[in-house]
Amino acid sequence: MHTFFTTNWLGIAILILLQCLAVTVPLLLAVAYMTYADRKIWASIQLRRGPNVVGPFGLLQPMADGLKLVLKETIVPSSANGVLFIIAPMIAFMTALVAWAVVPFDNGWVIADINVGILYLFAISSLGVYGVIIAGWASNSKYAFLGALRSAAQMVSYEVSIGFVLITVLLCVGSLNLSQVVLAQSGWFWNWFWLPLLPMFVIFFISALAETNRTPFDLPMSEAELVAGFQTEYSAMTFGLFFLGEYANMILLSALGAILFLGGWHSPIPYAPFTLVPGVIWFALKIAFLLFIFSWTKGTLPRYRYDQLMRLGWKVFLPVSLGWVVLTAAVLTFGGWLPKP
Repeated sequence: MHTFFTTNWLGIAILILLQCLAVTVPLLLAVAYMTYADRKIWASIQLRRGPNVVGPFGLLQPMADGLKLVLKETIVPSSANGVLFIIAPMIAFMTALVAWAVVPFDNGWVIADINVGILYLFAISSLGVYGVIIAGWASNSKYAFLGALRSAAQMVSYEVSIGFVLITVLLCVGSLNLSQVVLAQSGWFWNWFWLPLLPMFVIFFISALAETNRTPFDLPMSEAELVAGFQTEYSAMTFGLFFLGEYANMILLSALGAILFLGGWHSPIPYAPFTLVPGVIWFALKIAFLLFIFSWTKGTLPRYRYDQLMRLGWKVFLPVSLGWVVLTAAVLTFGGWLPKP
């Protein structure tokens, strides 16, 4: 049996399929219930109940929402480019899924443990902007097109800062492999990179909000100006794919934050009973913590103006992150702390 799954092409294909399902199915469930958690957190902030009718404590609300989207009619505007109009949400959703191939859930728990994992993640996240641009253009609507341009400019602007954040972590680790990044943070929680690279952690999280078009950076979907931005003409499951893609990207960036700054699957204290908890559980708890801050932010902060958003990205985050890269390199070099190759 072991030989079949390691040498036979059919066995290898079946094994890869099973690995993909083992990641995709829990991820889709997490995306569905993140919408529920989001609404519950906002309801608590605003002293409301939130979803509480469909199922016990409203736990079946995501299933009801999904069923509604599936059963609704998909309307394609008569003047839209039909093929690109349908393809765009697929691109946005698929790019959010394929990025998980290099994410390590525990020691050895990763589909593709490649040595350029961070570059792969950065490349895939950059491709997500194509779905947004294609959606805005194919809709043949000025509101959708302006929303797409806003989103593209916003995502490109904040990806620059995220790139410099990744460089600072790579300087400390000496590897592009995500598993090696986690292993470099073993030990107590003050060994995690959130402490020595705290400004980079803050910049990363705020840039993640901008990358996923979340409040206070939800300018591409500002209802007062652009109706719903690039999603204006979308309905039913095509809208649902954009919606699910946004939440999948939120979970992905939270996972990346947990890997880069919060020790990945490591427990905060390297002794029992903390070490008795499986690493994948610690990893999930760290992702949940960052997702809670995503929701908390949306429930408390007002929306930026677009000029403020661009000023923050180019005039604050870019010089600060670039300066921190230089500072990190100088400290590692002159302090003799360069990682071993």
